[in-house]
Amino acid sequence: MPAGPTESFDAKVMCRFLARLVGHFDRKIHLIVDRHSAHRSKTLQAWLAGHKDQIELHFLPSYSPELNPDELVNADLKRSLPHTHRARNQTELAAETRRFFHRRQRQPHIVRGYLGGPHVRYVLDENPLSF
Repeated sequence: MPAGPTESFDAKVMCRFLARLVGHFDRKIHLIVDRHSAHRSKTLQAWLAGHKDQIELHFLPSYSPELNPDELVNADLKRSLPHTHRARNQTELAAETRRFFHRRQRQPHIVRGYLGGPHVRYVLDENPLSF
């Protein structure tokens, strides 16, 4: 997630994330997002208006967690957290979360698996924007 461990996810954080994202590609990005308020904010819409040639957002249908691969990542994270030692504070939880994502960076086969479920295969389709 682009927000730091104590930073709230909002439109400013999303704009920073998108700015970094578009810097990594030399073609237009089509990003599928949920309907979080940060994704629909006026701040983000203004940022997107200035980057039309670089990125376009496409929204999932309202309340459709089964279509959101992030939900599969979240479930995997929750299953992976140690059961014997629960994080006692936000700092420990952030450290456990970072360890999880660092492991997943070295496990692309697992990350690809997030996109293999029947409800999220649209991500891999040639025309993923037709729900």
